[in-house]
Amino acid sequence: MIKKCLFPAAGYGTRFLPATKAMPKEMLAVVNKPLIQYGVEEALAAGLTEISIVTGRGKRALEDHFDISYELEHQIKGTDKEKYLVGIRKLIDECSFSYTRQTEMKGLGHAILSGRPLIGNEAFAVVLADDLCVNTEGDGVLQQMVELHNYYKCSIVAIQEVPKDQTHKYGIIAGEEIEPGLFRVSNMVEKPKPEDAPTYMAIIGRYILTPDIFEKIEQTGPGKGGEIQITDALMKQATEGNVLAYKFKGQRFDCGGAAGYVEATNFCFEHFYKEL
Repeated sequence: MIKKCLFPAAGYGTRFLPATKAMPKEMLAVVNKPLIQYGVEEALAAGLTEISIVTGRGKRALEDHFDISYELEHQIKGTDKEKYLVGIRKLIDECSFSYTRQTEMKGLGHAILSGRPLIGNEAFAVVLADDLCVNTEGDGVLQQMVELHNYYKCSIVAIQEVPKDQTHKYGIIAGEEIEPGLFRVSNMVEKPKPEDAPTYMAIIGRYILTPDIFEKIEQTGPGKGGEIQITDALMKQATEGNVLAYKFKGQRFDCGGAAGYVEATNFCFEHFYKEL
């Protein structure tokens, strides 16, 4: 059973400057809860209780958020404001949190490799917190993927179809559909031009990875943008038939940019925060 979930959280959040100049992008609040808390809640709902976070300089707020604030809790003890801490207390009580630093920003593949000491030799999930995923009609995206991994025992990436002119923002997959919405990956291209994209099925920020991915990353040189791309490492696995792509049930909001962030805020306020 998968128990560990890795959150690469060392990036600068440049698409959301100047808000992210002094604050981690993962701490941007959607209504009254930071992005990374949504991700950890999704992980816990999938049974993943060992949370590993790859941080960087200026990211101390992430560690403080998943810790007890004695002064604050003392001040609001016995008041109606205590209810606002119920969710974060649940995560602190039911999850363990470990941290390591990515000292150089060398791409998502390198960030995942930086988390190897926290993961060890076992399968694990990866969540990119600025991709907010919700499913109001059933299991969360990670839970859907964990159930697939328990059956197929291989790496799985979450995908969704994107407009043709958006392929340059994503890793794009191609493959054979082995059951509705599930593809055995035969090709992966990192941020292709529309005319070079094999399909319009894009990888979003949810992964289940088998531990051999670490060796594949170590064997992967810099790719698109001069960075070590997880897509390139996954392609090495795919040549062995060991990567599936899953068209998940639910909605995904790209909260790394203002438009997606506002859309996510409106959606979450409407569906989860009507009492505020």
